[in-house]
Amino acid sequence: MSASHTLLTRLATLANPDGGYGYHTGKASHPEPTCFALLAFATARDAFAQQIANGLSALERNRQPDGGYGLVGGRPEATWTTAIALFTRLALGAAPADVKPTVERVLFVESRVMAKDPETSDMQNDIDLSLVGWPWAESNFGWVEPTSWACLALRAAGQENHLRVQQGLKLLLDRAFDSGGANYGNRVVLGTSTEPIPGPTALLLLAVQGAIDHPRVDAAVGYLRMHAAKTTDLEHLAWARIALGVHDSDTATRDLLPELGEKILVSANDPTTSVYRLALAALAMGETCPFALKNLSPQPPPLRSEGEKEPKSAPPPFLGEGVGGRGSSFFSTLASKFRGLMVAGISKFKPLPDTSAVHISRAPSYDAPLVEILAAQFAHFRAACPLAGKRVVLKPNLVEYRPDRVINTDPRVVDAVITLCKQEGAAEIIVAEGPGHWRNVHFLVRESGLGAVLDKHGVKFVDINHDEPVKVLNLGRLTRLDHLYMSRTVLSADVLISLPKLKTHHWAGVTLSLKNLFGTLPGICYGWPKNELHWRGIPQSIVDISCTRPANLSIVDGIIGMEGDGPLHGTAKHAGVLVMGADPVAVDSTCARLMGIPPERIPTLVYAAAKRIGRIAETEIQQLGEPIATVATKFELPPLVDRELFPAPKQTA
Repeated sequence: MSASHTLLTRLATLANPDGGYGYHTGKASHPEPTCFALLAFATARDAFAQQIANGLSALERNRQPDGGYGLVGGRPEATWTTAIALFTRLALGAAPADVKPTVERVLFVESRVMAKDPETSDMQNDIDLSLVGWPWAESNFGWVEPTSWACLALRAAGQENHLRVQQGLKLLLDRAFDSGGANYGNRVVLGTSTEPIPGPTALLLLAVQGAIDHPRVDAAVGYLRMHAAKTTDLEHLAWARIALGVHDSDTATRDLLPELGEKILVSANDPTTSVYRLALAALAMGETCPFALKNLSPQPPPLRSEGEKEPKSAPPPFLGEGVGGRGSSFFSTLASKFRGLMVAGISKFKPLPDTSAVHISRAPSYDAPLVEILAAQFAHFRAACPLAGKRVVLKPNLVEYRPDRVINTDPRVVDAVITLCKQEGAAEIIVAEGPGHWRNVHFLVRESGLGAVLDKHGVKFVDINHDEPVKVLNLGRLTRLDHLYMSRTVLSADVLISLPKLKTHHWAGVTLSLKNLFGTLPGICYGWPKNELHWRGIPQSIVDISCTRPANLSIVDGIIGMEGDGPLHGTAKHAGVLVMGADPVAVDSTCARLMGIPPERIPTLVYAAAKRIGRIAETEIQQLGEPIATVATKFELPPLVDRELFPAPKQTA
């Protein structure tokens, strides 16, 4: 039995009863992992004909009347899976007439033009903001991954010369780094260079295969080859082998492919490998490659004449919601306004947290007795937030892993909090996170050191980005969204503990326990880096999330924080504290004062106080442990935030 057949056999055993596949074993079926499994089985069709038939049936249950594909019960605006489903059906031999509605649906969706949007006016980009691609969710900006899938699927459907495809390819070339690779969006943000990521780089290379002959494409191949040679991460290895397999014109690449295959088999041997990653591994090791487009020859970089437009077909029906949005009717708009009035009324009479006390403890280093410190702090909050017999979900801040920067909640703090929960008699402990910048959270968990902590305690990690979304009424409404799609793991927690890092933020001013809840919204609904929420307003989005599902307890890792250009590019700042409280607004306000930043100048905190999530006034916050004055440490604000003119937001309900 070949190595690929062994992987496919394992994959077949992980099918759900409906024939589809979830991102993880036992999770509900989702179009994307189902498509990846189908593409993997397509490399050995005769042996896995039944699995293909079952998987296609499961996929078709997610087909929408307009020809699109999206998770049933998921966010209707999240249209990005349509292109993946189109490519999968074509790879399995679907007739052109059968996929025509889906082709038209992919062609209809386009990204908003960033050059005309006020959000991008101060981002100091080095990319062409006028280019049109594909978004994660309708009416949003274009990103590398959904644009890559759309170009790949449409080219496979014979739409090579369609203007939309040429526009998309031009966007992808524009987003690629001169030095090699791509990430989900920009090369430069606020004057600071970002870094490429293997997954988006691989998809970009698959999308442009045979269409563009350009040094950036060659550089992307070189980046992916270099990263693949040194990584042991299964997801990165699989994507690299798939993409390099269709860009194998040079000897160095061809010589590397067998080595990557061996590394993939070693990594995939782990019995805990997720369904999504196992399907990728099987695809990478397949005897054929469904991603290889046929009869293509390299062309010059695609050009678009100024003002040139492709005629658009009539818009297909859209089943999503939204005041004034496509698909809105008089009655849906009226219902939305009614919900808004109802939420506003609830906000005015919402009870404040039982206690707004905040405890500050000195913790000079991560070698300090952190469990003892936390236990002493928690004694003040046990009555307000008991852990005994509870299902506790810990939400650390895990954004990116860079060994030279203190970006994430330190794993030693997470270790101590898990120990505290066990000592308090928690019935179940889960660590969960949904990073906005990286889809491959397994890589972040392992590289950051968090994985070793979870293994030590036998605690499960949940990838919120790919968790089951649950539609809930938005109890904040500052974003004007009627509903939010939140992680089922988070919503089902008896106790949600926010574990942020003490950091400044280049747009929000500070990022603490409230901002940390950004990661509770699944990426499969909002994309990466969840840019729609940024566009609707970071403070507004944060407050909507906290109104709808607030943290029950906040513990801030302030032992070593970050100042300056946070949350990623700032410098380490030793503050030597742990801060705890059951009122997230009070905790964050206290932390802001500790950092030398007036909380009344932080829009998130002003909005949150107005929405009665907690208290902001220093006179209303009982200070326990160390007084602020004895541990205060002045933090430098981000370069683009003027310390004297940081805008004071309007008080709003």
